[in-house]
Amino acid sequence: MKADPAVQRQLLDLAKVDAELSRVEHRRRTLPELAQIDETEKLVRSRRDALVSTQTAGSDLDREIARQEKEIESVRAREERDRKLMESGSVQAKQMTDLQHELETLARRQSALEDDLLELMERREALEMDAQRTGAEVDKAEQQLADARRRRDESVADLDTTQARREEDRAKLAPRFPEPLMKLYERVRAHKGIGAALLRSRRCGACQLELDRSTIAEIKATAEDEVVQCDNCGAIMVRTMESGL
Repeated sequence: MKADPAVQRQLLDLAKVDAELSRVEHRRRTLPELAQIDETEKLVRSRRDALVSTQTAGSDLDREIARQEKEIESVRAREERDRKLMESGSVQAKQMTDLQHELETLARRQSALEDDLLELMERREALEMDAQRTGAEVDKAEQQLADARRRRDESVADLDTTQARREEDRAKLAPRFPEPLMKLYERVRAHKGIGAALLRSRRCGACQLELDRSTIAEIKATAEDEVVQCDNCGAIMVRTMESGL
């Protein structure tokens, strides 16, 4: 394939633009903020799950406390009924003894229930403190996530701007090349990542392979308008004064 040497040299400008576009795409896929967001989302979910677990345990304790308080009230009501019955003077001696025994039993029952209630309330207070601490951790993790997403959006916006500029540059450059040359360039670029590079001091600028003497001799003997490709990577090797030929 033949192409004007000046046109071939402009392939270096196109390759430079395409290299930057490739860097933009690579950067877009590998933004550190993406990994940060992924890790922070996991942290937020973990903190939220912990908070829900603590709140659920608190709700369970609230129901247990309410049940315990209701049972204490029931014991107190029964004790009050027995005392009134004893104070009424209408009971026989044997019934009086039975009532006295029941009051003692109720007193022990009430004491035990109140001890249990105190323990439940202490556990509830501890859970409330856990919930507050975990809630603060959720808020902190959510703020970290918001910050990471903001940084990602800022980075993506910068990349979008760079990409738009380079795509505009490419749109201006592309029409300068004859169709066969452009097809060759695009085909090599699709397979190898770099379509064209400078041949500098016996080295291919695409794969950095140093060419042997016989290959250099063949290139020297090739007409300037002949398109030369690297035997190793297939990239179009653009010859300039830097090539040392």
